[in-house]
Formats: sequence, C-alpha cells, structure tokens
Amino acid sequence: MSTTYTLDTSTSRATPTPAPMKRLTVPAIGKRKGGEPLVMLTAYTARMAQLLDPHCDMLLVGDSLGQVIYGLPSTLPVTLDMMCAHGAAVVRGSYHSVVAIDMPFGSYEASPEQAFRSASRVMAETGAAAVKMEGGEAMAETVRFLVTRGIPVIGHVGLTPQAVNVLGGYGARGRSAEEQAKIASDAKAIADAGAFAIVLEGVIAPLADRITAEVACPIIGIGASANCDGQVLVIDDMLGMFERVPRFVKRYGDMASEISAAVQAYAGEVRSRAFPGEDNIYLPKP
Repeated sequence: MSTTYTLDTSTSRATPTPAPMKRLTVPAIGKRKGGEPLVMLTAYTARMAQLLDPHCDMLLVGDSLGQVIYGLPSTLPVTLDMMCAHGAAVVRGSYHSVVAIDMPFGSYEASPEQAFRSASRVMAETGAAAVKMEGGEAMAETVRFLVTRGIPVIGHVGLTPQAVNVLGGYGARGRSAEEQAKIASDAKAIADAGAFAIVLEGVIAPLADRITAEVACPIIGIGASANCDGQVLVIDDMLGMFERVPRFVKRYGDMASEISAAVQAYAGEVRSRAFPGEDNIYLPKP
C-alpha cells in the first residue's frame, strides 16, 4: 500500500523538517516522456528549494548561480566547491523533487575519468540524484561512462552557455540546416549514451519539436518549444529579480520592486525612529 504525504511550508526556519514526502526518482522522470509536462526550476538555497519543491518535479542547481548569486560575468568561473555547497543546501531544503547539479566548466571535459571523479564528489557531498553536463556527441562517451557507473546524467544541447566563446554569443541556435542537423545529432547521441533527460536551450521551435518527437528521453525546453516534455527557467528571471531577461522568459512576479519597496519602508522607519517599536524590543519583566 502506498503512502502519500504533504509538505508543511508554514515554517520559516532555514532548515525545516516538514512531514516527509516521497521523493521522485530518476526512472520516474524518464517515464514522463510524452506525458504530463515536467516542471523544473533552478534553486540555489535551502529556503528557495523549500518554496519551490511542492510545485516542481525537478530542481536544478544551475551553474547560473555564478551570475545570479555571485555577480560573475558568466558561468565559466564557477567551481566544484560552489556547486557542492549550494547543491547540498538545495537537497536539504527539498523532499519531493529530483535534484540535479550542474557540472561546472573544466570539471568534466578532459576525460570520462575526470568527469567521474568530479561527479562522484558532487553526488557524495550533496546527496543529489543526478548531474547535468553540457555538450553533444563529443560528450557521449563521458555520459555513457558515468551512467554505467551509477551516476544519472541530464544532457544539455543547443545553446550551451559554457561554450559561449566558441558559439559567439547567446543567440538562438538552429537557424541553418547544418546547425539543425548538428543539434539533432547531439541530442540523439546523448540520449543513446544513457542520459535520462536533456535540456534543450535556445533553439528554434520547429527544431525543438522535431527533437522532442525523435529522441527517446524527455526533452526539457528553455527557449525552445511548448511541445517539449517539460520546461525549465532560472528562478530569479521568472520572479522578476532582474530588469533585463531573455526573450524566452515570462515573468511571473516582480520581486525586485517588492524588495525595493520593503527596504525603502524599513529605511524610512529607521531614520524616523518609528522602528523598532514596543513590539520589537525586549522590556524588563514586571
């Protein structure tokens, strides 16, 4: 007999201990191909993971944290130490979603053996269920090497931010027949190598539809097509934390304005001595 659980999100503690939930598994994600679309968002902290977890199937600890959290100009300077620290926090804050962690630039490309050393460290230190790696056919051998040694892998093809210097920018991919053939071939190679899902980023919609139809594992779009098997966005983008966002982002909130207004109100009350009030200070016991 199966047991269902609910997640109590009423607590404001940074490391909550809610009622247990049955965490989704990598095989369960794979079986969603062609079914109900998969919901995926990035998360970088325990508290954000706690808020997102009841609504998502997967949480991605993306190397986008380099820009979002650390203010770096790209994902390239992100380190394994960063990914492990934030990955562990997200795992601690979640009880339902499959948590996957990006392999940072330079941690896996040299050889399958290097990739295994890096990925096994990530898995051991964080408790995550999977890693994500950028690259197409050139990385197929590495994907197969990891999967056969017990490390589930999500692929990432199309616009691959770690290769932005080679690609020449962040524009949409697949506008030429040659590039379409290359991206489709990349996705098939990664799926055949054993990836249980593939992120397809920044490609024209007809190509995304074709790849989703032809590739056996779930295709998770970001700037691709509504017909993909799921969607992923950077959480700070969809919450409206930045003034400028890519074309493919829909803002579901305006958190930047809300935070600014709250801080402005706080600053005004501090300067006018309206805060702290009697309810916010400790008084002698009567």
